Amino acid sequence: MASIGTIVGVVAGAGVAAVGVPVVLGVVGFTGAGIAAGSYAAGMMSAAAVAGGGGVATGTTVAVCQSIGAAGLASSTTAALGAGGAAVAAVVAKFF
Repeated sequence: MASIGTIVGVVAGAGVAAVGVPVVLGVVGFTGAGIAAGSYAAGMMSAAAVAGGGGVATGTTVAVCQSIGAAGLASSTTAALGAGGAAVAAVVAKFF
């Protein structure tokens, strides 16, 4: 049977993974209103546009982050991130 520490770790890992991704993207400049001027995200977009000949290609890291920042994560993606975070936490908990 799992210890209470393992259960708490799994729940915390799931929450951090599911909530942390949109929060971190917002902090670096991928916001609901678009990419924040002067942010790290703006620098990424500028570099991607130069490399892409003036536009940001579909499916690139910048395009995906911009989409998540503007629209949020799909519920299936949030569930997958939560499950992944829980799995990592469960493995780490085995060592402590």
